[in-house]
Amino acid sequence: MEEVKLEVKEEVKEKEEEAQGGDPAAPDPAATDTLAPAEAPAPAETPAAADTTPVAPQPGANIQAHDTPGFDESQAPDTKTDLTGLFTEKPQSGEVAVGENINFVAKVNAASLLKKPTIKWFKGKWMDLASKSGKNLQLKELYDRNSKVYTFEMQIIAAKPSFAGAYRCEVSSRDKFDSCNFDLTVHEARAVEGFDIRAAFRRTSVDGSEEAGELDFSALLKKRDASKSQVKSEPDEDVWEILQKAPASEYEKIAFQYGITDLRGMLKRLKKMKKEEKKSEAFLKKLDPAYQVEKGHKMKLCIEVANEDVDVKWLKNGQEIQSTGSKYIFESVGNKRYLTINHCSLSDDATYTCVVGDEKCTTELFVKEPPVTITSHLEDQMVMKGERVELECEVSEEGATVKWEKDGVELTRDESFKYRFKKDGRKHVLIINEATKEDCGHYTVKTNGGESMAELMVSEKELEVYQNIADLTVKAKDEAVFKCEVSDETVKGIWYKNGVEVKADARTNITHIGRIHKLTIDDVKPEDQGDYTFVPEGYAFNLSAKLNFLEVKIDYVPRQDPPKIHLDCMGHTADSTIVVVAGNKLRLDVPITGDPAPTVVWTKGEKVMTEGDGRLHVESTKGHCIFTIEGADKQDEGLYSVIVRNPAGEDKADINVKVVDAPDPPSAPRILSVGEDSCVVQWDPPKSDGGNPIIGYVLERKKKKSYRWMRLNFDPYTDTTYEAKRMTEGVEYEMRVYAVNAIGMSCHSAASQPFIPVAPTSEPVGLCVDDISDTTVSLKWRTPEHLGSSELDGYGVEYCKEGSDEWVPAFEGLTERTSVIIRDLPTGEKMQFRVRAYNTAGPSAPTSLAQAVTIREIMQKPKIWIPRILRQTLIKKVEETINLVIPFQGKPRPVITWSKDGEHLNPKQVSVRNSDTDTILFIRKSERKDSGKYEVKLQIENVEDTASISIQIVDLPGSPEKLKIMDVWGFNVALEWKPPKDNGNCEITGYMVQKADKKTMEWYTVYELYRRTNCVVADLIMGNEYIFRIYAVNMVGLSLEPCFSADSAYIQKTGFEYKPPIYKEHDFSEAPKFTHPLVSRSVIAGYNATLSCSVRGIPKPKVTWYKNKMDISNEAKYRMFSRQGVLTLEIRKPCSFDGGVYMCKAVNASGEDAVECKLEIRPPGTFPQAQITKEERDKQMNKAD
Repeated sequence: MEEVKLEVKEEVKEKEEEAQGGDPAAPDPAATDTLAPAEAPAPAETPAAADTTPVAPQPGANIQAHDTPGFDESQAPDTKTDLTGLFTEKPQSGEVAVGENINFVAKVNAASLLKKPTIKWFKGKWMDLASKSGKNLQLKELYDRNSKVYTFEMQIIAAKPSFAGAYRCEVSSRDKFDSCNFDLTVHEARAVEGFDIRAAFRRTSVDGSEEAGELDFSALLKKRDASKSQVKSEPDEDVWEILQKAPASEYEKIAFQYGITDLRGMLKRLKKMKKEEKKSEAFLKKLDPAYQVEKGHKMKLCIEVANEDVDVKWLKNGQEIQSTGSKYIFESVGNKRYLTINHCSLSDDATYTCVVGDEKCTTELFVKEPPVTITSHLEDQMVMKGERVELECEVSEEGATVKWEKDGVELTRDESFKYRFKKDGRKHVLIINEATKEDCGHYTVKTNGGESMAELMVSEKELEVYQNIADLTVKAKDEAVFKCEVSDETVKGIWYKNGVEVKADARTNITHIGRIHKLTIDDVKPEDQGDYTFVPEGYAFNLSAKLNFLEVKIDYVPRQDPPKIHLDCMGHTADSTIVVVAGNKLRLDVPITGDPAPTVVWTKGEKVMTEGDGRLHVESTKGHCIFTIEGADKQDEGLYSVIVRNPAGEDKADINVKVVDAPDPPSAPRILSVGEDSCVVQWDPPKSDGGNPIIGYVLERKKKKSYRWMRLNFDPYTDTTYEAKRMTEGVEYEMRVYAVNAIGMSCHSAASQPFIPVAPTSEPVGLCVDDISDTTVSLKWRTPEHLGSSELDGYGVEYCKEGSDEWVPAFEGLTERTSVIIRDLPTGEKMQFRVRAYNTAGPSAPTSLAQAVTIREIMQKPKIWIPRILRQTLIKKVEETINLVIPFQGKPRPVITWSKDGEHLNPKQVSVRNSDTDTILFIRKSERKDSGKYEVKLQIENVEDTASISIQIVDLPGSPEKLKIMDVWGFNVALEWKPPKDNGNCEITGYMVQKADKKTMEWYTVYELYRRTNCVVADLIMGNEYIFRIYAVNMVGLSLEPCFSADSAYIQKTGFEYKPPIYKEHDFSEAPKFTHPLVSRSVIAGYNATLSCSVRGIPKPKVTWYKNKMDISNEAKYRMFSRQGVLTLEIRKPCSFDGGVYMCKAVNASGEDAVECKLEIRPPGTFPQAQITKEERDKQMNKAD
């Protein structure tokens, strides 16, 4: 069977040999554990491991350790290392006690990768752990769509001492590669005083339940021989060294012990290694194939020469290295020669050669440049349309290359020079000229060691009118001036009179200086009266005013006029109140008349206002009295009176002045709630509105570690509760608020408490009922698909009766497990259940069962699930432990009965333990008498199910018998013997024949694995006398004692003529006979299937394959192989139509023979409809015989 497996999987092994590159490394002792049926992990494919092939060093490429010259202190060398770091989080070394679990986590940011990263986990240097995934090892992969981060987990369950050692994690994506090393230390569990067989049957449960988990027999296994356990607990043995030192007869035994499946490929590489070792006479120790060092560190290369006085030369890329300066240092200590390279740079990444005479050795030095990180991150910006934008960051290395992206698309210098990239030392700047609305988005700068993101918001400019044009009333020959002021200096405009555009002429002048637009009309005439309008270009509004023409009539009045105050209503409110903004100039210009010129007195209350503090000015001119206050403030508010007097009388007028200001700042904002990319903020209105009602508020936000505030709204927001959006989840922010009235904006408020936007997780998925009884329900579910940036705090489980909305918590607090058992439920009631996930943002949406569950135990027929490894004969060596775990189903708990060959089991030799879900057969030390057919039966009332398991206990064979020397001629001796009486309960695979000269009595192996019971020993030495001995060999090993020849054979010297005996010609022809039949199989559609058998016959028979009695020899879908009598039919990707009866027919001149089997094709995810029983297999074997 071992030959069949090697031949069928030859192509697969060759591919693995190319992928592994023949890296000699210590075997994983965990591989030997897979031989035990109770501990064998089921093979499973890992998506991360299925897509990549690791490139390992060539044979002999041992990476330098800390105590070896040539090792860089910062990092162990690796023969395949790209300069691009992919890990955002590397797995760390850990410690665990025997029987406990441990997780190793690696994270990769895929935002800059063009292809999904693939990962491989290794034990030691060459053991790929993807094939070991199962009960003791689980590999997981998660992907966060928001952060674009892949999380890879390796979980070791129920750790064993053999799991300790060095591990490696490799990740690759197209041309990018990264790897890291970590260690696992396994501590021995505390010894238990006294031995209790019941304690040895404890279960290892994750959730603490006594009835869940898997059985742990570690307490029993500790009674094994100390020498055996010591051999298995050494994880760092080098298989290559063992094979080099071992004789050829031990190769197969070593391969079996260390789980080597491709022994043929390893022996080929071992042969090359031995040839290479004989070549070097000048070197005792050569350079390793590759070294690795970080940029800026030093590297020390070391070789050992055979002659201490010999001179060596060091070459770099074929050119001899000269000893100049302190860059290269040459040392000679005894027979060791050192080359030290100081301050390694990228120019030192080269091939180095050491030459001794005519011999040389070569190595590759890889200089790893440290990843470029971002030391100063980008800042969010909000600009107006048309403004210049500069996004600036700072990196850790000068001259480093960075990549700019906008919304995930790389930015380049286009023909319009929209984007410009500026590099100044470690600073990198992205410049956008004349920003537009299309430039809004998220901008990212990326290096090989990190990235930074910022948001750019571009807002349209709103044209503000600072000064409107006013109505004018002018007299003939006067000048009329219409003037307005807008916020944008570049805006042009057109003047219209009664809808007709105004053109400049001798009397009309149109000017545009900065933000001021003027229309001047000289020598006003009556026809100039009308409606004048100014229209800004590109804006949908206009400014209008009216020009009134005033005809002046001159009236003659007496020279004695009483004083009169002529107050204008412009700028006054209904109650003659003048409003002035705080800080501005208050100027009261009151027209007065009177003849003679009156005197003017200004008062405020009872106080006469005079020029005293420099802010107040009183001035009287012909026809006007002017009262001015510089920088008005709140204390200048009040009722002012102006009194004019002359001999003809007096007049008085009151003017109310109101000073208005910007409001006080609001209170510090409060964060009411947060979401995935938003938050709700609330604040209190300011204590003072500045004399004008509050028209709204303006909000700003910034990142906690930034200094740049970004405005969230341009138009005043009227409410005191605001929802801020477009934030980045997981980043810490602060908020502040401004109050706005008609005068302007207040100072900013105090900043809010820092907060982090985070969303509740999505609802848990896959909620279902795992088990149910009369008073309990077991529920299980899976973690939410979206967890966000916040850690998951746990799960809350609730239940209620059908038709009710009163949900009752199943337990206090939260649980971190994804399964729970709810107890003390009313029997017969219909109950509904739901589960919520909780994090810092609160509970998620609930996930509920599709329908209510009736609390009542469900009857279930008994069914035994035989593991695949136990469907064929289980072979164990004598004194090995047998631990069979047979899962089953059935409710209520079935009655379980074990028997062997129809008889009850001996409780002193065999232990049985039963639970609700499985039954266990345990034999601590197996014996030959334990071989046989074991039968287990489940019975629930009148329904039962049975299954049988065949166990074969094998031992070393006995010694061969009656070794005789049949003939001696020339330099040859013919031997013959009989097989041993005791074959060790398994087939004798061959015999080891040895010879010894009676003078030296040193034994030499002639044949290692000889099949027949007679042989000829040739090439003996003339004149010597020989004795012989023979060992029997089976799958366990050599017999303990050999069989010696009773006589000796003396090789006569030359001088006599040898007359060969005359033999009757023997007829060796033999009719074809199948020595191993075809076995019926059940395979999954879409996966290649093989059918194998073996045949013998002389002459070589002609083989024909049939399907349903139809010849398929010329069908392209099938491939036929024949190697050393082993016949194999390969069916490529079978479908449902490929099922049927397959027959193999062998024909030669002496006769013919045929075997057949059934092939069942089942769709993926289904189980075989019927298992092939041991009786059917025996029938096929008998038919073949």
